[in-house]
Amino acid sequence: MRVPDIMTRNPVTIPSTSTVWQALEAMERASCHHLPVMSPQNHVVGVITARDCRLALRMPDVVREYWQEDELAKRLLVRTVMTTAPTVTTPDTSAKAAAQSMLHNYVSCLPVMIGETLVGIVTISDMLIAFTRMQSDD
Repeated sequence: MRVPDIMTRNPVTIPSTSTVWQALEAMERASCHHLPVMSPQNHVVGVITARDCRLALRMPDVVREYWQEDELAKRLLVRTVMTTAPTVTTPDTSAKAAAQSMLHNYVSCLPVMIGETLVGIVTISDMLIAFTRMQSDD
């Protein structure tokens, strides 16, 4: 099994100049917890997660009721909260190697790149879905 077999293609992204509020809104709309962060030149410069947002806003959870009216969420920029220079992978990587990279680097997602182009994202959830599918095939 390879990364393209389990990744989310064409993931939702967010500009580095967006606010944490906008990131949380995008995550809610896309039903995801990870967003690749893009530079004005459309290069991946980071990753922001729901956990990053929760910690930055000092909230117990990232449910809409907590952040919807939060003034800090409306002012705090993604680039100040994101993980910079994220660990990435490529489509020719095996799912096992990608999982090992996530464990080794203590990350919950890997942007999938072909050169400088973002083509997908693989998350812990994607790994679990793939694992459960493999188990149900037995």
